[in-house]
Amino acid sequence: MADYQRLGAAPVSELAREERVRTRDGVHLATDVYLPSAGDGTRDDSPGDTILIRLPYDKNGEYTFIPLVAEYFLQHGYRVVAQDVRGKFRSEGEALLFVNEVRDGEDTLDWIVAQAWSNGRVAMWGDSYYGYTQWAAAASGHPALRAIAPRVTGTGLGEPVHRDLGTRVRAVEMGITNLYPLTHFHGSDTFLWEPDWSRRDFEAQAEAFQEWAGARSRSYDQWVPHPVTLPRFPNGSAFAGRSVPVLHTIGWWDNCAPLSWADVEEIKQFPAWDAHHYLRIEAIDHESYQFVEAEGDRVAERTEQQIRAILPRTLDPALAFFEVFVRGEGSIVDIPRVTWQLAGTAEERTEPAWPPAGSRSVTRYATVEGGLSPEQPVEARERTWMHDPEDLVPSTAPDAFSYLLYLPDEAPLGERGDVLVFTGPEQPEDVELAGPVGARVRVRSTGPIMDCFVRVLDVAPDGTAVRIARGQQQLHEARDAATLEIDLGHIGYRLRSGHRLRVHVSSSDYPEFLPQPGTGRDPWTDGVETVPNTQALIIGGSDALAIELPVVKGALA
Repeated sequence: MADYQRLGAAPVSELAREERVRTRDGVHLATDVYLPSAGDGTRDDSPGDTILIRLPYDKNGEYTFIPLVAEYFLQHGYRVVAQDVRGKFRSEGEALLFVNEVRDGEDTLDWIVAQAWSNGRVAMWGDSYYGYTQWAAAASGHPALRAIAPRVTGTGLGEPVHRDLGTRVRAVEMGITNLYPLTHFHGSDTFLWEPDWSRRDFEAQAEAFQEWAGARSRSYDQWVPHPVTLPRFPNGSAFAGRSVPVLHTIGWWDNCAPLSWADVEEIKQFPAWDAHHYLRIEAIDHESYQFVEAEGDRVAERTEQQIRAILPRTLDPALAFFEVFVRGEGSIVDIPRVTWQLAGTAEERTEPAWPPAGSRSVTRYATVEGGLSPEQPVEARERTWMHDPEDLVPSTAPDAFSYLLYLPDEAPLGERGDVLVFTGPEQPEDVELAGPVGARVRVRSTGPIMDCFVRVLDVAPDGTAVRIARGQQQLHEARDAATLEIDLGHIGYRLRSGHRLRVHVSSSDYPEFLPQPGTGRDPWTDGVETVPNTQALIIGGSDALAIELPVVKGALA
């Protein structure tokens, strides 16, 4: 049997008192209230500004260290409200992903402004799902919500990606998707377990877990085998209503960054939101590990001392933002519209817009010899490889959410026969890349469905390689060749002199992404039977493999 670990609610922090917020349908949400010290051993319950955090990961648990976050906010004079979302830990109701967060956020805001310690001004802060709850509360249009600071999240967070990107093109499904409602949203507690990735009877393993747990996950049953998308926002979009000033933080190596960038693009279609949108881009992954970490800090289990040490870099940008938009101190013009870190350096830069002014798109083409050239090869040639579902290209990090904890060397993957490798010349000078990265590939397969993964790497003089951009798409009716335009995300990176660019192309990245069994059947529900497929990629000609890179300073070799 799989190793199932169950985590219940941790004790309430000594700094907080637990309240019960009643929602409009009578459900009570467990809510910790942190008030600043009055200096005489009591708490100051006079009216003040409040920061609200709504999360499903236990408001008192070690994973999110909310009591330490609250303590830091208290030191800056804020009241803090931390709440278990509906159905989680001490809160009543059914644990159901996403759909109740607008109403429950609105009801919680109503409750806060009715308290004696509230002056009617509220901000929200948090990562991932508790970044999503900010977008949801803002979509309610509640007038008390003055600013939000969502980090590493997106309004489209979490649901299966069974959506068309074109006539025959879809997104590739992350392996975590169907697992999430069986871990963090299976009842009130958290269950830590993983499928046996050496087997691909995923649906059977999910059923075995639910039998062990003695209950089913409603969210899982709404997604598998036929996804049902429930409405999240009142008007179809999180940005269709009243706008709120937002400090929007994205990580260069966050595996959820595509969702964040999709929100950036959607916000541009809503002028009121666009006017209040402030972008912050950091060299972090989903769990806030940094690309450049102090020695000894790249550890799986951070000590309390290490957590306290990262709070300033994590929380100070939000506090500066709230100072202007919640407290009315300082000037709006002093808040940069875009703040971004140039990965590979200690530099933090500001811009009036993203991408930076002067960023220019430069194209590099794959060559038959395995190079990257500024010249497009005239003759179209074909490179093939075998997609063997029994010998998949392995994901390089054990946990995709903590990619920078491992910061894996990607070079060894290029030694596999099912990974095509294209390497550019040695860089004669430093070059800075800042902006969107894209790939154009023409592919086909002997199988009905093909996944195509494209990775851009920085290869150091010692031969080790760091991934700096990536993207993937799924092609249906893949026996007929098609040209894919693959979004590889955004980049802010200094490629050093003596380094080289490299591109990897493959058709699996497992278990971070569910692999194609080669039969055209669903890999989660019917992926046990497998058939090898031959994949083909065009090099040269009008459909040559092309990588678009944004150069802001220097010349790309």
